[in-house]
Amino acid sequence: MGVATVTELKQSISGKRTFRPSLISRHANEWPPTDVSSDLTVEVGTSSFALHKFPLVSRSGKIRRLVAEAKDAKLARLSLHGTPGGAPAFELAAKFCYGVHVDVTVANVAMLRCAAHYLQITDDFSDKSLELRAESFLRDAVLPSIASSVAVLRSCEALLPAAEDVGLVPRLIAAIATNVCKEQLTSGLSKLDQCAAQLKPAAAFAADLDSPGPGDWWGKSVAALGLDFFQRLLSAVKAKGLKQETVTRILINYAQNSLHGLMARDVHRCGAADADAVKKQRAVVEAIVGLLPAQSKKSPVPMAFLSGLLKTAMAVSASSICRADLEKRIGMQLDQAILEDILIAAGAGAGAATPAGHGQQHALYDTDVVARIFSVFLNLDDDHNEEDAAAFDYDSPRSPKQSLLVKAAKLLDSYLAEVALDSNILPSKFISLAELLPDHARVVTDGLYRAVDIFLKVHPNIKEAERYRLCKAIDCQRLTPDACSHAAQNERLPVQMAVQVLYFEQLRLRSAIQASGGGGSMGGHDAALFFGCAAAAAASSVSVQGSVNMRSGSGVGSGAMSPRDNYASVRRENRELKLEVARMRMRLTDLEKDHVSMKRELVRVGPANRLLRGFARSLSRLFRMRPAAEPGLQQLGAKATADAKVLFQRRRRHSIS
Repeated sequence: MGVATVTELKQSISGKRTFRPSLISRHANEWPPTDVSSDLTVEVGTSSFALHKFPLVSRSGKIRRLVAEAKDAKLARLSLHGTPGGAPAFELAAKFCYGVHVDVTVANVAMLRCAAHYLQITDDFSDKSLELRAESFLRDAVLPSIASSVAVLRSCEALLPAAEDVGLVPRLIAAIATNVCKEQLTSGLSKLDQCAAQLKPAAAFAADLDSPGPGDWWGKSVAALGLDFFQRLLSAVKAKGLKQETVTRILINYAQNSLHGLMARDVHRCGAADADAVKKQRAVVEAIVGLLPAQSKKSPVPMAFLSGLLKTAMAVSASSICRADLEKRIGMQLDQAILEDILIAAGAGAGAATPAGHGQQHALYDTDVVARIFSVFLNLDDDHNEEDAAAFDYDSPRSPKQSLLVKAAKLLDSYLAEVALDSNILPSKFISLAELLPDHARVVTDGLYRAVDIFLKVHPNIKEAERYRLCKAIDCQRLTPDACSHAAQNERLPVQMAVQVLYFEQLRLRSAIQASGGGGSMGGHDAALFFGCAAAAAASSVSVQGSVNMRSGSGVGSGAMSPRDNYASVRRENRELKLEVARMRMRLTDLEKDHVSMKRELVRVGPANRLLRGFARSLSRLFRMRPAAEPGLQQLGAKATADAKVLFQRRRRHSIS
């Protein structure tokens, strides 16, 4: 390469100028040029390039302007630290200026486009500029392809703000959104054609249309994008009409890629090095929640994903608006939840602390969040379901609303049984959760009874008022026979509840036997149970058993009864009745002994008893001193003694009853 003359340099500065063909062909494959000494050193970042003024000035408007504006006519050093893409981008641009062949690829097209704009290697200064070559490649090879567009968009993250200045980022996002929606439409039409050709039923049509299409692969490729580009891209595809199911899958992939491993460590104990990471995680969670599809009962967002987002949001201390949005979404889809979805650990300062003076421990689970979620579920607006539920009564087991309530009640009972094992949970919070659902939500209260029993076992020292209120939440009439049998012998329950359980169980058995034709013998049984008369209970049980045997032995009676299985059920219930009466008899005997011992103590120290005993001793001494007393006086003393005994016996009997 020869040395450029002053005339050639002035011509190149004044207008467009290209290399002579001999120079281009001579140095087409030679880099860097070594046959001519360098007269300009360009510094880009930490790299330096020993180059020549003429080839750079002839094609780069920026370098031409810097050389022309330099005060020193022999400018030998130039700094271009602001070149987008740094030293690699400038090296490619310099090669292009020297006439060396440069391959434009998906990996470097964004860098070359930004560098060409910064160095002003445009058509204004030379024909077939670097900017034109990059634009041609973008138009022909990048923008029509989703994969190439995503790859170039990812490379633009390191080229900001130059990529925004040249309008590259908005063009790529718009192209991706358009191509994705086109592919979705094409995929849907091809599925319709296949279904029509195979003559599938309508149900198969819907299943095929809702299944993931072959174009959903690109959702995984955008998971590596930065948060800002991801938000803009998702907003663009949603505005273009992308299906909510596809948007949900993209969000799940991005969340798994961005939030992976966050819950494996305690974010509240992280050091200063992790504080920035937690801040980024918080921004990611809030952005993902903002991009979720509209809130709806039939939202395509899986419950497990919503639950994981809520747990992560609480771990990174996301905004209250973000957490409230997730709580509402979970409440609207509560029928899809399982126990693990609502077991939300309490934060470092969010748990229910124990009262002052009883330690500084906190509850394991955040029950306030669960209470808010169930409140959302109970306050749902069902106006759009009125047509579906118009033929059902709200309290009917067949009602859609009632079926959802029953399912939610089972979930809440399982949750109560789990949190009852936590010794630090406050009784007031547990009671409020137990009383949260309406009475008709539980067809059977065995689950609630189990949770209450666990809580009383773990918390034996709670106040009697709290114990009574907790047990009051259990509807004894809806306990199964097994639960009734357990409750009757449960010493942790109040005595009133045990008696109530037995009473309602006897009423249920009475109704069952009356329905089978044997109701006439049950009146004495209720009296035996309620008033504690063991003999009457035994006589009633014998009479019931005898009446059943007589009916079974008589041909006429057998013909008038229900089928054999109904008869066997009555006999089984009768056996349960006898066992429960025996248990009640034992409990009443224990109570009688306690009352007798207490009464004896009271009588021993009572003033009335001392008066009676003194009067009796006086009479006895009087009769010993006067053995020949009148018969009337002797009868009077005997009568007074008898009256005293009767009075004591009556007091004792009334105290027991």
